[in-house]
Amino acid sequence: MFTIGCHLSDKDGYLGMAKDAVSIDANTFQFFTRNPRGGAQKALDPQDLEDFKAYAPQHGIEVIMGYAPYTVNPASDKMSEHDFTMMVLAEDLARMEETPHMLYALQPGSALGQPVDVALGKVADALNDVVTPSQTTRLLLLTMAGSGTQVGSTFEQLAAILDKIELADHVGVCFDACRVWGAGYDIVGDLDGVVDEFDRVIGLDKLHAIHLNDSEDALGSHKDRHAPIGKGQIGLKALAALTNHPKLRDIPFYLEAPEPTLSKYGEAIEELRKAHDRA
Repeated sequence: MFTIGCHLSDKDGYLGMAKDAVSIDANTFQFFTRNPRGGAQKALDPQDLEDFKAYAPQHGIEVIMGYAPYTVNPASDKMSEHDFTMMVLAEDLARMEETPHMLYALQPGSALGQPVDVALGKVADALNDVVTPSQTTRLLLLTMAGSGTQVGSTFEQLAAILDKIELADHVGVCFDACRVWGAGYDIVGDLDGVVDEFDRVIGLDKLHAIHLNDSEDALGSHKDRHAPIGKGQIGLKALAALTNHPKLRDIPFYLEAPEPTLSKYGEAIEELRKAHDRA
């Protein structure tokens, strides 16, 4: 099954997001677990949750993905940032269990003056402290573009984190097209080579979601600025090739755009579904 959706606002709750997804022919969606710049979780509406659980399977929605706020930094060596990160991750993962067997995306963070290997170790330590054997949510580390002191911009760095995870089956990777492009992986000219490299270094069994984002910037720019889907440096043809790659096509795809309107997402999903059907 081709699983594709986009990032949606949670202002109308889980059921509202599911209905928005269905309205644009999507069968999954991503949402921020709280304000992306931090803040407290919204109160959970038990009725909304039950309504969503009844509605989703009727409309082919089998998986959704929560997205951690940008303000968490599991790589930090600052106690205040560490404590905030652990609080958010613990709360978010507990909330994600209200919809079992789903995905949760997390940026690995920034080294902020530490040696990279030390920062990578701190990410692994944070995940080992927060991931529990009983959870059904799979936590996914996002690939990064490598701006500033970001960690996770190379497959080797992500592998170094994953190799230290004790509950390995609970953690994986979300491959972000815009960011891997920014990091220097040529998904336009050599997609097969990038996929093979990912498999060799990390393992495709660790890949559980793909951000299908276009980029304003050139290959290797180390920037993560989204362009309208199909209008950037990556382009619709290359994004469609990701969805049609035989080793990727069964992974859930999530669109993110600089003008996140339902109509724009709907147009992009329609084009990508057409390309997927032709393959």
